[in-house]
Amino acid sequence: MDERFTLPEDYDGARLDTTLAELLRRSRAFAQGMIAQGRVLVNGAPAKKSAVLREGDELACTFTELSSIEAKPEAIPLDVRYEDADLLVVNKPRGMVVHPAPGHAEHTLVNALLCHCEGQLSGINGVLRPGIVHRIDKDTGGLLIVAKSDFAHAALAEQIAAHTFTREYRAIVHGTMKSPEGTVDAPIGRSERDRKKMAVTLKNSKPARTHYSLVRQYDRFADLSLRLETGRTHQIRVHMAHIGHPVAGDPVYGPQRTANDLAGVKGLNGQCLFARLIGFMHPRTGEYIEIEAELPEWYMNFLKSIGGVE
Repeated sequence: MDERFTLPEDYDGARLDTTLAELLRRSRAFAQGMIAQGRVLVNGAPAKKSAVLREGDELACTFTELSSIEAKPEAIPLDVRYEDADLLVVNKPRGMVVHPAPGHAEHTLVNALLCHCEGQLSGINGVLRPGIVHRIDKDTGGLLIVAKSDFAHAALAEQIAAHTFTREYRAIVHGTMKSPEGTVDAPIGRSERDRKKMAVTLKNSKPARTHYSLVRQYDRFADLSLRLETGRTHQIRVHMAHIGHPVAGDPVYGPQRTANDLAGVKGLNGQCLFARLIGFMHPRTGEYIEIEAELPEWYMNFLKSIGGVE
């Protein structure tokens, strides 16, 4: 089976082997083996494992283990907040993977969408990612836009690339904020120490800007509203950690796992981050549409635990 990927800007400047490993969710050694066997093509031609990729590059790989993975419709309930003939906005539950991949072949958002939309989804991102215009992490809940047609997908992708797509989040972060509002303007790229992570870096990076405002300050935590001007991988999590206020419960970019750190985040089971608002120009009508979701129960429960909700 051929698996194909069109690289978003997050991978501009990354090596082929590390990129393939992340896309397939396998080890770097496994990806290098596939490349050495000639089972990976970049823009239709074989490439070395050290090849530097660019935004828009087309990767194709023959991955025999993926032949057993098929995105099948599953009757999983969806929290749909907007829907028409071109697109829909869903409120993804925390803990749900967006699309099938090794280790997550079933019970993903795509499986649920295939059932809900009866297969009427954009095919731009391939058979395992139908309709997926942008993603949020497994343990980040909230609003996600889905395209039903290639026309809608292309138009929405243009808005994301032009940074005219509105995305606002709520997050609870560690520490006391020095200012009630601010902007983190720091480029993000692959970490040189750990290619599975992102980092603030000047090497092979892209501009990244996150605007934040303080909702309420607590003893050891702060509740923030954040707006993405750009949309880099893990942007909020990386930027907040960079300024010394990592997202509470973040297993990757959070503080050292000391007893003191763990005491305040028990029960979170992942980063306390929620995609609460999404706004876009409708690809067919040109109308600006904005959808907002209420804070979920797990977020409110954590606020209670730090003294924020009665």
